Formats: sequence, structure tokens, C-alpha cells
Amino acid sequence: MPDPAQLRDSTQIVLERDVLVGLDADVTDRFAVTVAPVDDDRCKLVGSPVVIKDVTAFLARNGVAVA
Repeated sequence: MPDPAQLRDSTQIVLERDVLVGLDADVTDRFAVTVAPVDDDRCKLVGSPVVIKDVTAFLARNGVAVA
């Protein structure tokens, strides 16, 4: 049985909200992801593992480090 934390990590990215300023429209237009609030300072991008991998690469190309 897969570890739930590993599955969650492959289907979402949690970021500070201000990191997405200027990129949020590009991300939602280019990729099938949902942007959801986590709290006042953070949001998460939720999508399939393949899409999350592509979003991670896109963010990296635009200077956003995703751990």
C-alpha cells in the first residue's frame, strides 16, 4: 500500500501565495490544476501527478524553487 504522504506530495504543491503573483494565470491557463487556499499566507496547487510534475518544471523555469 502506498504511503499517503507520498501520494499527496505527487498530487499537490504548497507555496507561499506571493510566490505565485504574476504566474497564477499562466499556471491555471496552461495546466489542469486547482489553486486552493491553505491559510492566509499559503496556497496549494492540486492536480494529477503528471501535471504536478509539469507545473514544478514550469515554476522552476520561472525562478520558483519547489521542494
